[in-house]
Amino acid sequence: MAATSSPLCHISVSFLRQLPPCTTVQFFGFAPTQRKLGGLTVTRNNLAQDFLGDFGARDPYPEEIASQFGDKVLGNQSTEHKILIPNASVLSLSQLQCSPVSPSQAPLSADDATKLLHKVLGWSIVENEAGGLKIRCMWKVRDFGCGVELINRIHKVAEASGHYPSLHLETPTQVRAELSTSSIGGLSMNDFIMAAKIDDIKTSDLSPKKRAWA
Repeated sequence: MAATSSPLCHISVSFLRQLPPCTTVQFFGFAPTQRKLGGLTVTRNNLAQDFLGDFGARDPYPEEIASQFGDKVLGNQSTEHKILIPNASVLSLSQLQCSPVSPSQAPLSADDATKLLHKVLGWSIVENEAGGLKIRCMWKVRDFGCGVELINRIHKVAEASGHYPSLHLETPTQVRAELSTSSIGGLSMNDFIMAAKIDDIKTSDLSPKKRAWA
């Protein structure tokens, strides 16, 4: 049963003869051939390229249309398909832009802030001096110069976004950043957007060098 352009197919003819008459057996991944073996039709279809073809929906094969398979599935065959633009809930916060905040706007609740906290790395929620909420992140750096460089990198991102964190070089090797929206006395979406943008800043070259043990 092997063609010159196809790999060998080790299926015995005696096995095929035991199948009921008028049975159609299909082998996939071979060159298209069809062979009669008594009342048995052996078909080999070249579908190897389909395994690396387009992903997703495809047009039905003629045999599938003839079987009226669409009448046996749930759904409406005339369903309208639309491509929707992702909303803010599925986008990374770093892809969003900070927007003006009205002083009359209420700050985020503790529950909402906790949910947004899962979308940023290394930040924690703390209370500010007035009893409101703010978020804080700490970095350990290699030396004083690295601490200054990290602050400069954060400042550059903040300038582009128009929302500024409170930055502190606490020790020569530790930087602290805090975010809150002073006009509302607590947290706003801008704080988490800014935190996500800060998360995207490269800091690996500023981190303390790992000690190599002999």
